[in-house]
Amino acid sequence: MGTPEAWWQEAKFGMFIHYGLYSMLAGEYNGNRTDNIAEWIMHDLDIPREEYRKLAQSFTADEFNLEEIVLLAKRAGMKYVVLTSKHHEGFALYDSAVSDYTSMRAAPCKRDFVRELKDACQKHGLRFGLYYSQAQDWDDPDACRDGFGPEGKDFDQYLQNKCLPQITELLTNYGQIDLLWLDTPMYMTKEQSETIRSLVKRLQPHCMISGRIGNGLGDYMTTGDNFLPALPYPGAFEVPATINNTWGYNAFDTRWKSTKQIVKSLVKIVSRGGNYLLNIGPMGSGKIPEPSIAVLEAVGQFMQKNAESIYGTRTLPLYPYDIDWGFFTAKKGKLFLHIFEEKEQAYLLNIANTPVRCYRLSDGLELKLKIRVTCEGDSSWLINLPPREDDEVDQVICIELAEDDVLFEPIRG
Repeated sequence: MGTPEAWWQEAKFGMFIHYGLYSMLAGEYNGNRTDNIAEWIMHDLDIPREEYRKLAQSFTADEFNLEEIVLLAKRAGMKYVVLTSKHHEGFALYDSAVSDYTSMRAAPCKRDFVRELKDACQKHGLRFGLYYSQAQDWDDPDACRDGFGPEGKDFDQYLQNKCLPQITELLTNYGQIDLLWLDTPMYMTKEQSETIRSLVKRLQPHCMISGRIGNGLGDYMTTGDNFLPALPYPGAFEVPATINNTWGYNAFDTRWKSTKQIVKSLVKIVSRGGNYLLNIGPMGSGKIPEPSIAVLEAVGQFMQKNAESIYGTRTLPLYPYDIDWGFFTAKKGKLFLHIFEEKEQAYLLNIANTPVRCYRLSDGLELKLKIRVTCEGDSSWLINLPPREDDEVDQVICIELAEDDVLFEPIRG
């Protein structure tokens, strides 16, 4: 396992973009709807390669504006963006000399979306990342495919003739790439994963590699999709997550997460030491679904007022009690209390720090914090809370401390 770059550990919040030919199908093929995530429709509905390839002929991406997407990410408080340069379907969203099955060569749009994203990120100050499916490629007969073993395949031929050359293109043709997000290593050997890692670090030593390179060789741990560690995790990690239930666009999936749900997930992930990589799935035209835009704009309003409680925060020790109405984040000399329910007071036990100042982070409103000791001899804090503002899904209270580190006391026996 490598070491994450300082920018990534500071950032905490990023945008994933899943876009490809699957976006055009929107979850349905020949009258049959997929019951799985939409970007897997070729696999799950067993669409023949020759039929699926025809989608590229009408891939115009008329409304896919990478600069607008980067600006949306920036307004949402996200610090990095990751685009699917090639997903499992095998179709690449950039100008590859390795394969003609690309947005530049096989589609009428004739666009290099990787370069467009690179330019937009550089212009607006966001970090630039690319997703690449290194093992699964359903267009290549020798690559991995879920549900099938390596029998009858020459995976090394795919690795040497497509995967490694395309990764080389991505790392040499677009300047600095901050993150290469690899996925589903399946039956790749440690030696094969090491070959990819060595190539990446030789071409771009500071390019981070996601945990899904496989065989424990990533620069951080990648959790399962939409899965959050239950406890503080001892190392760097990232949670890839969706705004609804799918990654690629599905016209039938309307289970959009609320602003409160997304902010709560962000706080929980950050409090346990991780980053939150939240996905948008553009429609076939490239248009971003309105519910995605609306919720990201609302999350951005929260971040404008409370960013200090998210960026650059450190992993906390395990708090001994389960408080279902809130969570903690922290940085040097500060403890942030995130309150997600309507409350008049916040009562906390077993915090051994010395509070110096207490205020609402969004506007600096000074609050009274009463220090007491319970009958059992445990420390306790009582904070009188102000009325919540109408859009205040998370009321963040900042407690400045005399100490640098947060000190939680164990529960007495």
